[in-house]
Amino acid sequence: MPKSKVRKKVIEQRAAEQVVEVVENEIIESPSWLAPVMVANFLIGLIWIVIFYVSSTSYPIPGIGAWNMLVGFGFVGIGFSLATRWH
Repeated sequence: MPKSKVRKKVIEQRAAEQVVEVVENEIIESPSWLAPVMVANFLIGLIWIVIFYVSSTSYPIPGIGAWNMLVGFGFVGIGFSLATRWH
C-alpha cells in the first residue's frame, strides 16, 4: 500500500521543526575584539571632538580646520556601526 502524501508532509514538517530548534539553541557570541574596539572608537571620537573645541578649532590636525569635527564624528560613527554587531 503506498504512503499517503499527508504523512510525508508531516514527517518533513517535523524534521524542519527539529532543525529550527537546533538553530535557536545556539548562542551567538561576539568576537572578543569587538567590544574593546567599539569602546576605543567612541573614546577616540569623543576626545578628538573635545580637543577640537578646547583648542579653539586649532587642533588635533591644524591644517584641516573644521574637518576635524568630521574626523571625530567618523570615529563615533564607526563605534556605532560596531555596536550594531555586538551581542
